[in-house]
Amino acid sequence: MAIRNEVRSGSVKKAVVIGGGFIGLEAAENLRAAGVSVTVIEAENQLFKGIFDYEIAGYLKKQLIKSGIRIVNNEKAERINGDGSVSSVTTANGTYPCELVVLSAGVRPNTAFLAESGITMDNRGRILVDSKLRTNLADVYAAGDCVIVKNRITGGAQYSPMGSSANMEGRVLARAMTGADCEYPGVLGTGVVKLPGINAGRCGLTETGAVEAGYEVETALSIADDKPSYYTGASSFITKLIADKKTGKLLGAQVLGSGNVDKMIDVAVTAISMGAALRDFDSLDLAYAPPFSTAIHPMVQAAYVLENKIDGKMKSITPSEYLSGKADGFTVLDVTAGFTIRGAVTMDFAALDKDIDKLNKNDTYLIVCNRGKKAYLMQNRLAALGFTNTYVLEGGITFNDVRVKCAASVSPEEIKRVKGLGFLHDKNTADCFNGRVITRNGKITAEESRAISEAAERFGSGEIAMTSRLTIEIQGIPFDNIEPLREFLNNAGLETGGTGSKVRPVVSCKGTTCQYGLIDTFALSEEIHERFYEGYHDVLLPHKFKIAVGGCPNNCVKPDLNDLGIIGQRVPVVDLDKCRGCKVCQVEKACPIHVAKVEDGKLVIDPGTCNHCGRCVGKCPFHAVSGETNGYRVFIGGRWGKRVAQGRPLSRVFTDREEVLSVVEKAILLFREQGIAGERFADTIARIGFENVEEQLLSDGLLERKNENLSAVKHTKGGATC
Repeated sequence: MAIRNEVRSGSVKKAVVIGGGFIGLEAAENLRAAGVSVTVIEAENQLFKGIFDYEIAGYLKKQLIKSGIRIVNNEKAERINGDGSVSSVTTANGTYPCELVVLSAGVRPNTAFLAESGITMDNRGRILVDSKLRTNLADVYAAGDCVIVKNRITGGAQYSPMGSSANMEGRVLARAMTGADCEYPGVLGTGVVKLPGINAGRCGLTETGAVEAGYEVETALSIADDKPSYYTGASSFITKLIADKKTGKLLGAQVLGSGNVDKMIDVAVTAISMGAALRDFDSLDLAYAPPFSTAIHPMVQAAYVLENKIDGKMKSITPSEYLSGKADGFTVLDVTAGFTIRGAVTMDFAALDKDIDKLNKNDTYLIVCNRGKKAYLMQNRLAALGFTNTYVLEGGITFNDVRVKCAASVSPEEIKRVKGLGFLHDKNTADCFNGRVITRNGKITAEESRAISEAAERFGSGEIAMTSRLTIEIQGIPFDNIEPLREFLNNAGLETGGTGSKVRPVVSCKGTTCQYGLIDTFALSEEIHERFYEGYHDVLLPHKFKIAVGGCPNNCVKPDLNDLGIIGQRVPVVDLDKCRGCKVCQVEKACPIHVAKVEDGKLVIDPGTCNHCGRCVGKCPFHAVSGETNGYRVFIGGRWGKRVAQGRPLSRVFTDREEVLSVVEKAILLFREQGIAGERFADTIARIGFENVEEQLLSDGLLERKNENLSAVKHTKGGATC
């Protein structure tokens, strides 16, 4: 509640979460949903160390990065800085600015008071108990987060500080103390977590843990629908099962998906607890109806896959093995929908008999499809035709980043995809791109500048350019370097983007650091960046939407030539009673656009033509113009390019910053709701009328329809058509 209240107060823009486990990442998800920029610092080389296997944790990391959460691995927090309130967190590698720190680096039992009691504890203060939860001292029992119990599979000691385990241990303890013949059977380390756009659950042994426990381990990762694909809300489960190869007994499960992964884990927990083998799943009569599951339950499908693998009916490469390079030197056979793997050998499943001469039986093939199932079917077809050296890539391109070293040109589909990530194709090359790094109005830290320079050297040509929108372009990035570059930049707190039919990065002038600057443009534009570039990052619009913030009417960043522009204003307040109609009027003399004039012995400033630059304020020696009203003028409907349009100002000069931000949001919502795919905001305004648009921007109807508007499915096509 304290964290929530602090965030709602508006004082928290950036947060650092120390610890990449359940609590830390749940906190990160909620902070990000509240509009806070979040960095997670984890001392280990992966998230969820010891909970999920490395490749599963890597997939979760990618999803977190996509949601806008920065993940830093292999760094230990050393110091929290600040005087009275937190300002940053320091690690061995750098400093991370923040106004809030969530410390969730794990727990230790608060058992120091037992140090002289004689109770047996390990070196971390965890109490050793037997199956009846008795300590080594007579009539002394212990349960919950302070005890080490046993692993239900291996029988070895395991620390599992979970609320679910603690409650069950408490029941066993109470029964044992009152004479019942009962024992606590141990834990499976069951856990489930909700993350941005994906849920993750696990139980039993990880692959690493099973190997360390001495099992002959076999695993399989499979992807299956969680409901029939035709049913509303259908998605999929990514399931990794771990089993003992000799007995076929299930040892562990890890499941990812946007739906109810807990039901998959609960089935696995039940199976492991009952000592079930994979064959016990073959005809398991689990619940089926389209709103709930598929006809063959996804856990049963996952068991089939691993069963086939153990029986030798499927030869495969696991994602973990692929990451380790086990498939290096294999020929990649692309059977994905639309053939999406650049440089791979392609094969149409339906045309296999006709095109079989494309393949060499002596080659070793890694067969890759979207999920893994089609690759398995292709493997069977090829086996019937005499091919023996084929391997299915488990999880296909849905789970794995498949790269083929080649000099092949990049497909139009891939060029379009990476453009949406901020990478524009250099048409003079076959496979090089210029990547746009978002710099928040052209303002970056020295540390970020060093990271960009290093990225340019490691992943690009070593050259950097500035765009007219004040983003940095790293030049000459080979296609295969795009994803490594994005991960490197993310670790430095930077992102790529700024393309597509969306709100574009905000442009700002120097503001108050310029002698003419009237407003703090950097502060305003950064708030617009966070609210509407970051906050509306996934909102598709009819076309791009550009915003510029200028500190004065000099219009250095052309606010009136953007879809929406904000210009700082200083409206002079004239006190005619103090005007003496001087022959040489100092106010008239100071006016750079000659709007101020002395007529009939009195100063006149036409409010319709005054640009509110404020240069006249304080110039009258008799204080006729000594006051001013500071504010903002909002221009809408500008654009530059092939068809230039001058933006028109709204009739009001806004004096409240929140009111300006509200107008910005209403303009974006209006464009999404009433714009036609492919037209710019200027076209929308011309089509429905400036007065109509202004009336909507100055009222609250668009905000009242916001949720309905943002949830609607819109057709957009984008592209620079103007």
